[in-house]
Amino acid sequence: MIAFLNSTAFTALGAPTTWAEVFGFVSGAWCVYLVGRQSILNWPIGIVNNIVWILLFATAGLYADSGLQVVYIALAVWGWSNWARGREGGVLPVTGTSTTEWGVLAVVGVAAVIGSTALLEVATNSTVAFWDATTIVLSLLATWGQAKKRWESWLLWITADLIYIPLYLHKGLTLTALLYGGFLLLCIRGLLAWRRSMAAEREPVEVR
Repeated sequence: MIAFLNSTAFTALGAPTTWAEVFGFVSGAWCVYLVGRQSILNWPIGIVNNIVWILLFATAGLYADSGLQVVYIALAVWGWSNWARGREGGVLPVTGTSTTEWGVLAVVGVAAVIGSTALLEVATNSTVAFWDATTIVLSLLATWGQAKKRWESWLLWITADLIYIPLYLHKGLTLTALLYGGFLLLCIRGLLAWRRSMAAEREPVEVR
């Protein structure tokens, strides 16, 4: 299976695209689409995607990246549980992030970026350690917000994508940058959908 995922599916823009990249984009786009629709199916699809990346990264010797996927899976299981339980037996509603939560996220985020940047600079040959660390931390914080159904999680995903796109272009991964452009559009769509959902929750019910 690993050999198949690493094999070339097609060549675009002069660069070979593996089946793993195809699967990653399709499942990733499907997952983002389902999150925007508040479908709980986004979690199992995301977990399957993470498992594939674990196998590929471990095979390539990228153990840190492989380990990171385990963190994503843990967050996904927690998020899946949150969405399944809902609130008071109903569907978990879309809400905003409190000032206290923002304070905690800011402190944790800054500390994580500083620590991750230092680790990448020491343990890897990355030439963009700060930006790599920033996108990782933004993605983890966005997943936390997604699990809690905080609408601002989309802002974190959008920010991460806006960094990923030029980062991939800088690394010569033009096709991947284009794919993340598609993710960016899906995130904007999801943001608008969640904001509409939250507004609908706040509308008073007319008594007849």
